[in-house]
Amino acid sequence: MKVYTNIEDFKDVKNPIVTTGTFDGVHLGHQKIISRLKDVAQKNQGETVLLTFYPHPRMVLFPDDNELKLLNTQQEKIQLLEKYGVDHLIIYPFTKEFSRLTSVEFVRNILVNSIHTKKLIIGYNHHFGRNREGSFEHLKEFGPIYGFEVEEIPAKDIDNIEVSSTKIRNSLLSGNVELAASYLGHPHSVRGNVVKGYEKGRIIGYPTANIVIEDKYKLIPSDGVYAVKVEVRGKIYGGMLNVGNNPTIPGKGRSIEVNIFDFNETIYGEDATIFFIKRLRDELKFAGLEELKMALSVDKQNALKILTA
Repeated sequence: MKVYTNIEDFKDVKNPIVTTGTFDGVHLGHQKIISRLKDVAQKNQGETVLLTFYPHPRMVLFPDDNELKLLNTQQEKIQLLEKYGVDHLIIYPFTKEFSRLTSVEFVRNILVNSIHTKKLIIGYNHHFGRNREGSFEHLKEFGPIYGFEVEEIPAKDIDNIEVSSTKIRNSLLSGNVELAASYLGHPHSVRGNVVKGYEKGRIIGYPTANIVIEDKYKLIPSDGVYAVKVEVRGKIYGGMLNVGNNPTIPGKGRSIEVNIFDFNETIYGEDATIFFIKRLRDELKFAGLEELKMALSVDKQNALKILTA
């Protein structure tokens, strides 16, 4: 996949079959659009092009919105789009000036003059342009004028529930990582750097890697204990993870700590990726380290059952 951060570098692409959107999560609905994009490109001897934006529009339009959480970091989204087979990814800088483009200016300046779109495939209820004024109906009007076709993908349902990034975020914020994974088509993941902690876990036989997520917009599931998979140094391990304030060991603040099964290496300063598989329980306050140790023993047994099922 070729990635462009300057649209002027996008050139000499044969029969561009295009879609556009934020694609946060690259969930099943997004995957359906990409699949259709690839089918159309193959039939027309063309190449797939995905136009997305960075920063996320809400970061620019509502900079004081402290509630904004995204399913993917920029790098995670790039990796997922490559995984699902996009040929060309254009990451267009989203600014206040860009947000003021009318729908016809967006179509003419970006889709036609810059990308030379032959066919545009969009998701259900897609809007674009200033104040989100543009719609599928507008695109059907613009298509014949500017020489491109347009196709709308209907809403993707799972058990009659529409898939959306908002539904996935709400699932994760309630701790239902299994439901989120069913919408995403893959487990929700976070990637962060391993830093030195208090090492209390090591004392009771459950050493943990403390994970720091630098991207403040990255969505972390709700507090609790989870069965997880952990990718470190190119290998996947099972594990159990705690998100929360560690009430049994006061003063630590909110943290993400993972006990990696069958792993006994020092990885301070290295990155680890956590894949959330299932929530085991709420975070609890125990009477002391011995009681915590007993609870962790049960957690590990439950996590192993889930991960080996």
